[in-house]
Amino acid sequence: MTSRPTIKDIAIEAGVSTATVDRVLNGRVQVREETVRKVADAAHRIGYHARGLIDQRLSPAVPKMTFGFVLHKAKQDFYQNFAREIENAVASRRDIRGKAVIGFSADQSPEGFLREIEAISGSVDALASSAVNHQNITREVQRLKEQGVPCFAVLNDFAQGVRENYLGLNNMQVGRIAAWIMTKTQCEPGKVAVFVGGNRWHGHQLRETGFRSYIREGAPDFTVVDTLVNLETRAVTHEATLDLLARHSDLRGIYVAGGGMEGAIAALREVRPPEKVSLVVNELTEESRAGLTDGYVTMVIATPLAQLCADLVDMMVNAVRSGMTDLPGQHFLEPRLILPESI
Repeated sequence: MTSRPTIKDIAIEAGVSTATVDRVLNGRVQVREETVRKVADAAHRIGYHARGLIDQRLSPAVPKMTFGFVLHKAKQDFYQNFAREIENAVASRRDIRGKAVIGFSADQSPEGFLREIEAISGSVDALASSAVNHQNITREVQRLKEQGVPCFAVLNDFAQGVRENYLGLNNMQVGRIAAWIMTKTQCEPGKVAVFVGGNRWHGHQLRETGFRSYIREGAPDFTVVDTLVNLETRAVTHEATLDLLARHSDLRGIYVAGGGMEGAIAALREVRPPEKVSLVVNELTEESRAGLTDGYVTMVIATPLAQLCADLVDMMVNAVRSGMTDLPGQHFLEPRLILPESI
C-alpha cells in the first residue's frame, strides 16, 4: 500500500470492486446503504483522505453534530496529539456525521479561553475545554447550558456544578502515585518539591494535595518544601530547579504537577548525575522519553488520550441526543505509569 491510500486500497479493504468505490465517491449511481457503510468503514480504517465525502453518502437520517474543543499550548506535542485523537474519535463515529472544531487559547488566562469559547460556541452542539478555573468562565458555561449547549471539562475540572462532566485522571490519586514512587526510589529521606502551574489549575492543586497527603501518611521522614509556581513554562521551571538544587543538598525528588517539565529535566542534566534525584512528570513526550532513557526521569504519569477522546465524544453525542443531566459527574481514567524499562 502506498503512503497515500487509493481507491484500490479501499476496495481491497472493503471487499468490493473499485467501480463500486468510485460510484460511492461520485454518487452517480444509487448504491445500497450497507455497501456505502462498508466502504466508509474501510476508508476510515486505512486513513483515506476523502473519507468525509464518503460519509456524506450515508443516509440523511444519520444526524449531523458539531463538537467544539478549546485547548491550549498549541505547539506542545501533548496538545497536538490531543487534537489528533479528538479528530479520530469524531471521525470514527458511524452513528453521526460528526465535525470537530478545535481552537487553542493563545495563553492560559481566563480571557484567552473565553475568547476561543465564545468564538466557536455559537456553531456547536456541545463543547469541551481544558480551561482554567475562573468565575467568568463558569458564567459562560452557565449561559451555554441555558442555551442547550452542554460543556465538558477535560484534564482540569473547571466550572464545577455547572459543567456536564469532567473527564481526566483522578488528580488526587496522581499526586499520591508521584509521592509513592519518589519515596520508594530514594535510599535516604530528605526534601522533596512540587511544581504547580498556578492557582487557577484545580487539577494541579489536587495533585499537590495528594502528593503532600501521601508524604504525611506514608513517608513522614521526607519533608515537602514550599510549593513552587512555574506558570507551566520551561524557563521558570529551569531556573527554579537550579535554585532548589543549590539550596538543598538533600533534595531527593521533584514532582512537576503540570507543564514545564522540560526545564526540570534540563536543570538536572546540568548539575546532577542520573538517578540522583527522583523526577516525576506528566505525559510522554520526546523530552520525557529521553529523560526516562537517560535516567533523569523516574516515572511518567500519562493520560490515555485515545480512550479519553472516545469517551468524551460518546458523552457529547449522548448529551446532544438525550439532553443534559441534572447531576454533573466525573469520569476518571486509569493513568498510564511509564518507567524507564517500559519504553
